[in-house]
Amino acid sequence: MEDGVLSFIRARCVLHGKLPVVSLSVCREAAEECGATLREVEIAALRAGICPSRYERTIGSLGADGQARLLESCAAVAGCGGLGGWMIEILARAGVGRLILIDGDTFAESNLNRQLYATEENIGAPKARAAAERVKAINSSVEVEAREAFIDEANCEDLLRGADVVLDALDGNRSRSVVFGVCEKMNVPFVHGAVAGFFGEAAVLRAGCVPPWERVGAEDRGIEAEVGTMPFTPPFVASLQAAEAVKILAGVGGGAERTLLWFDLLRRDMQKLRLI
Repeated sequence: MEDGVLSFIRARCVLHGKLPVVSLSVCREAAEECGATLREVEIAALRAGICPSRYERTIGSLGADGQARLLESCAAVAGCGGLGGWMIEILARAGVGRLILIDGDTFAESNLNRQLYATEENIGAPKARAAAERVKAINSSVEVEAREAFIDEANCEDLLRGADVVLDALDGNRSRSVVFGVCEKMNVPFVHGAVAGFFGEAAVLRAGCVPPWERVGAEDRGIEAEVGTMPFTPPFVASLQAAEAVKILAGVGGGAERTLLWFDLLRRDMQKLRLI
């Protein structure tokens, strides 16, 4: 199958400078002609040094190998609301090959100020389902699964099974502790994020790390219940989380583990704290 795919796309790729590039339409033709998935075609192209056009603006930073590794990987996003929607958008556009989207909630009018997939027309619709539909529209190479469930101790391990990284878009510290505990058991990186008002924080937590919410004895919802969340805080923190997930999956960069980044966007203040 792979030889047929490569023969097909090599004959139809074009040079952009020194970079061989193949269009989405050609990749789709190759998939149909060779009985492959679009994702398999794009991976084969990248492994052969040919860039699918959708990744032409990222391959310079990730390299063909890093982009292929993204397509071969799986990320689970726990929560598809404020943080989750923005992370899902970025991960789909980056080309993370499989996305597990977990959320049992539906959209409410109060979500309209900050949640990417909340619209006036889909109030009452399941968040995970809306996110999955959006992913399919953005990148049909991505395999996406909407799991419409609230994550808890009984279902957490099943919901996260197969993930190479888990991104935290949860709205309570009790559920964060449950998910992080399962990530420790599965030896999977947990990319933490939290927002409230003008404040945000992000960290990559590995097994053996004491989570920041446990260090300070934070209540389940923290100060978000009092100060709400501004429209710009979730995309800001979600971008940091998505960047860390992409680096982990693509095998580039590093150095974020056991480091908490804390931001006050009102006063333009940032603190970088070491987690032991």
